[in-house]
Amino acid sequence: MMVSSSFKGRDVLSINDFSREDLLHLLKVAGELEKKPRPDLLKGKIMASLFFEPSTRTKLSFAASMLKLGGQVIGFADAGTTSVKKGETLWDTTRMVEAYSDVIVMRHSVEGAPRLSAEAASIPVVNAGDGANQHPTQTLLDLYTIQKEHGDFDGMTIGFVGDLKYGRTVHSLAVALSHFKCSMHFVAPNALKMPDSYISMLKEKGIVVTETDDLEGAAKEFDVLYMTRIQEERFPDPIEYQKYKSVYRIDKKILKLCKESVKIMHPLPRVGEIDPALDEMEQAIYFKQAANGIPVRQAILGLVLGKLE
Repeated sequence: MMVSSSFKGRDVLSINDFSREDLLHLLKVAGELEKKPRPDLLKGKIMASLFFEPSTRTKLSFAASMLKLGGQVIGFADAGTTSVKKGETLWDTTRMVEAYSDVIVMRHSVEGAPRLSAEAASIPVVNAGDGANQHPTQTLLDLYTIQKEHGDFDGMTIGFVGDLKYGRTVHSLAVALSHFKCSMHFVAPNALKMPDSYISMLKEKGIVVTETDDLEGAAKEFDVLYMTRIQEERFPDPIEYQKYKSVYRIDKKILKLCKESVKIMHPLPRVGEIDPALDEMEQAIYFKQAANGIPVRQAILGLVLGKLE
């Protein structure tokens, strides 16, 4: 388990590895980096960016974070151009890449793949998303965004809306928020509801949990509305995806049902579930949320490489 006194050399694989103290410490470091940039902090260090699955924000923000800290980036965004195409195992790929770099950032469609790489590597491995499982660095930037907007997690009510079954960002964020005294509403059709294992875990920790498929009825409760995309790539049956792809949409009508102070978040990309007419409204903070990936991922890289404490 990570401890805030020393992140040096640690893997970042699951939000389950973070204590409340770890989370708050990392957010503090991210805030310091945002206020006071460190352009030479990782000079001479190399990050290997191994993306076996498509990405825009995560891949680019990790690269930008490393470059802004003075480091360098190698890697690939299409495994089809690598020796994986020839049948090389993930284990062997990792063993080779660690010889060329100081930290590995990996996205993979297979749950647990980054953990396997961490077992193979002697350098830190950061999970940038593994299937429908975890996306810990997205969670950290989500927490950072909420903290900047609200100042405190305790007493907050967050509504998760959309694909809660396959949504790794929702799974990770729910775990992280379980360290605080907040309430969670999960809004989804029954076929896409939050997995029972997460609901049980939250209730065991004393978190007030509400499950419903009625967005309009629940909207007035939210301090944060965390919208998610219905993820076509996770559905085993394309017909099922077509059935649910437009089940919820956030627009001005829904916004009128919410608190005036509500903040709308989304891990992006969006595919029709948020009306673009909301983009310029003060309640919509999803582009700010994405931008917060820079200080947060800078903090992660600086900490695991032992250049920050």
